[in-house]
Amino acid sequence: MFKTLKYVPIYPTKPFGSVIEARQWVSTFCRWYNYSHRHSGLKFVTPAQRHRGKDKGILEERKHVYEAARRKHPERWSGKIRNWDHETAVELNPVNQAPENSEDKIAA
Repeated sequence: MFKTLKYVPIYPTKPFGSVIEARQWVSTFCRWYNYSHRHSGLKFVTPAQRHRGKDKGILEERKHVYEAARRKHPERWSGKIRNWDHETAVELNPVNQAPENSEDKIAA
């Protein structure tokens, strides 16, 4: 989330004049992040849409739009459409799971 905060277009160019200004900016950022920012890890829905369960309908509609576009202009598509299936669980910072017997593979 730090990178998103640091590189957001509204990131201040000058230091905050007070703690109150800093808090106001962070509050504005949090509203933007939760209600406007379409997160790539959430398949381009906002965290608020995901939290409220509205993402299922949005993703289903996107899938239909992509399928219709592909049927209408197949020459524009070189492969499959984007995966718009709803994920039951998402993680902010997923940890890569080591495969079973990873110790054996490392030792070999």
